[in-house]
Amino acid sequence: MTREARRAPEARVRWFGLWDSYFVICYLVTTGLVFTSGVPQGLRVVAIGALTLIVPWYAGLGRPLMLRHESDRRNTVFPVGLFVLFGVATAADLMSSFALFAVVPMLMMSLATRPALVLGVLGNLLPVTMMWLQGGAAGPAVLFVLLTSLLGIALSALLGLWIKRVVRQNKEHAALIEELRQNREQVARLSHQAGISAERERLAREIHDTLAQSLTSIISLVQAVDAEVEAAPAAARQHLALVGRVAKESLVEARAFVADRTPASLRESSLAQALRRQADGLTAQTGLLVRFAVEGDERPLPMAVNVVLLRAAQEAGTNVHKHADARAVDMVLRYGAGQVGLRVTDDGNGFDGAAASAAEGDEERGAARRGESQGDGGGFGLRGMAARVAEIGGVMSVVSEPGAGTAVEVKVPLEEAADEER
Repeated sequence: MTREARRAPEARVRWFGLWDSYFVICYLVTTGLVFTSGVPQGLRVVAIGALTLIVPWYAGLGRPLMLRHESDRRNTVFPVGLFVLFGVATAADLMSSFALFAVVPMLMMSLATRPALVLGVLGNLLPVTMMWLQGGAAGPAVLFVLLTSLLGIALSALLGLWIKRVVRQNKEHAALIEELRQNREQVARLSHQAGISAERERLAREIHDTLAQSLTSIISLVQAVDAEVEAAPAAARQHLALVGRVAKESLVEARAFVADRTPASLRESSLAQALRRQADGLTAQTGLLVRFAVEGDERPLPMAVNVVLLRAAQEAGTNVHKHADARAVDMVLRYGAGQVGLRVTDDGNGFDGAAASAAEGDEERGAARRGESQGDGGGFGLRGMAARVAEIGGVMSVVSEPGAGTAVEVKVPLEEAADEER
């Protein structure tokens, strides 16, 4: 159970601890006054006995009832028994009327407001009624007791309303605490689910950008080896060596993203060096002419930016190899004022669709793009690339026309990306 869930019952117990002390003080003061009164000893014994019986009556029946705020038959039995015991004590000795300071609050805590006020008024009128019935008091004494009773009625009403308000606020506070606890549990559950979904999305993107692309390259190389193994054994051996290198690199990448670490190609080299190796690898695997260039002054970038631009280059290169039927690819890394960009262009077939901004996150337009419209599978191609770019505050655009090739460009503002990295 959370701290908030325990706070309401603990607060009620502490509050009742103070009330119990007040109840004991009222009992001791009232019994002390009765013990020193001038009534016959037999009546004093009756009064003290009735007052003393109120203690176990409250402890055994009234207190649990007030703590749980339940409504059942005990809500009637307890106040009736309490009023009877108080009436007996007051009939035996008028000094017992001081017990009203404890009796009225108990009536208010165990009954609804209206019946509690009625019993409170009757309790305050009981002393003057007993004095009048006994007929042994002078007029001024009766008047004094009557005025005291009227004052007690007013105080009882105010005290009762205040007690009811405190009890109601305690219930509302307990309800709010319980609602807060439930909301926190729901938020924690939703956060857990969101974390699981985010981790699945991360692994899906990493698998697509590393293992899936590497496996595609391995399949292509194995097919080339199968065609060359008899006619060109030297070329077949070269391709087999390339298969081994791609498989080793894929294994390293798999271990890195499972451990959520920096890609292996970025650990000991700059982004430009990693992209140059990517371009050389694409040439070796596909035979395409891949030209890589750096524009602007090269400078260190946040690791999040390095990873996104490297993955964008990998995805663009894979799409060119799979779909574009191109002969040449240009990959340019641009360092500008306040931003860094990567542009990958090819002279391939292109596809139908003018300019489309992946950063807008529109799934309908994303489905029409080259990577997904031509069997990219699972939807982790250009859409996954756009999601990566958007996470660091960048934008991605894809421009293509049939027969005119395709250009994929990623731009990342460095200040926003650095804030995201922190």
